[in-house]
Amino acid sequence: MGQPWMLVRAAAILLVTRQTLALSDIFEEGKSDKEILDNLLRATRYDKRLLPPVRDADFCCGLQSPEDVKLVSSNQVTPSSGKQRGSLTVNVSVLLLSLASPDESSLKYEVEFLLQQQWYDPRLRYSNQSQYSYLNAIHHHDDIWLPDTYFIMHGDFKDPLIPVHFSLRIYRNGSVNYLMRRHLILSCQGSLNIFPFDDPKCTFSMESISYEITSINYVWKNDEDVLRKSPSLTTLNAYLINNQTLICPIQSSWRGNYSCLRVHLIFTRDRAFYFTTVFIPGIILVTSSFITFWLEWNAVPARVMIGVTTMLNFFTTSNGFRSTLPVVSNLTAMNVWDGVCMCFIYASLLEFVCVNYVGRKRPLHNVVYRPGENPFKQGDKKRDSTTVANEIVTCPSCGPNPCSHTNNGCPAEAAVLQVRKKEPPHPIRVAKTIDVIARITFPTAFAVFLIFFFYHYKSFTNAHE
Repeated sequence: MGQPWMLVRAAAILLVTRQTLALSDIFEEGKSDKEILDNLLRATRYDKRLLPPVRDADFCCGLQSPEDVKLVSSNQVTPSSGKQRGSLTVNVSVLLLSLASPDESSLKYEVEFLLQQQWYDPRLRYSNQSQYSYLNAIHHHDDIWLPDTYFIMHGDFKDPLIPVHFSLRIYRNGSVNYLMRRHLILSCQGSLNIFPFDDPKCTFSMESISYEITSINYVWKNDEDVLRKSPSLTTLNAYLINNQTLICPIQSSWRGNYSCLRVHLIFTRDRAFYFTTVFIPGIILVTSSFITFWLEWNAVPARVMIGVTTMLNFFTTSNGFRSTLPVVSNLTAMNVWDGVCMCFIYASLLEFVCVNYVGRKRPLHNVVYRPGENPFKQGDKKRDSTTVANEIVTCPSCGPNPCSHTNNGCPAEAAVLQVRKKEPPHPIRVAKTIDVIARITFPTAFAVFLIFFFYHYKSFTNAHE
């Protein structure tokens, strides 16, 4: 029983010796990386259709490099050992290069990054006799097994994958480093009902298209929980405030038991841009329409010019900016802002119309307008300074019937005024009174709206975060 086994072992050692002599010429110093790769990737030694072996050193004849001779001679590798395949681990890392938003109001963001994938393929080990610390296999891209990684839930690729967009390196120990430059157009999700106070959330995932998790397992390199950023990271209308690297839950995968990695990118709008472009100009135009309340009621050209001009300017500014906004069917914060501001401007114009109409009415009972008097206290002063000769008063000395004599006929402490005849206010004084009331109510109401508007949408944003 022992002799056949000894013969098999001797044959294996002889085979190893012959391969070692042949491989020593391949890996010796002076050979180019192309020559080494051509020999490593021979069809008799390497099949790119097969996954790299995992914990089966004799896969595909074993002995992928001269170092394997030591393993066989020390009985660490038995040529007749059974195949034991595990899950190939692919380490993934993402380096952000640039971020851009084609349109500030859109839900699309362009992300340029380097995707690095690393795995171990013992079939690609080569001897330390070579002068190369790694082999540049960019021109052997189609001859080497590569993970069939694809992106889901992302949008679209902006650029195709061409040779200048990737690199492929093979190290002495069989580690493979595959680096790709990708440019994604992400279709993000945002709460457009609170635009521009929303924070769009962009998500994309990576997984194998054909290998389940029992064959390939994707992991984030060094357990990174955030994406790495290049020192030369550039941004254009894209403000990244947070990012996460996650492992996709199996139950949420639409295909089932596949290894999947997920990236969350959370962007924010440029609040300063909207304040300087929309909100501050709107506040200026609305408050400018309130200036008419401090002008004379009959200053028709000035008040008409201010009211109409502010309305037209607000229409022009609003329509020019609204053309760049995303089209949605629900009410947004920008719609609320435009509608309320326009109502204030239009209400100030209507107030002038009312004041001008009231001021031009004919006064009743030939009431004389006395300029310079306070419109609220004019009636009180008139009553205090004027003595009516025959006011009807109630006097205890006259019995139950009202007295017809002057109020001087009764004691001053006993006289109680029963009926007093009032003169109607002059129309001009009514017009001025309306202006005085508007000076207080309009700015106060607009200030209340501003506080409510920004507080409401700010709290709404915090609640969604």
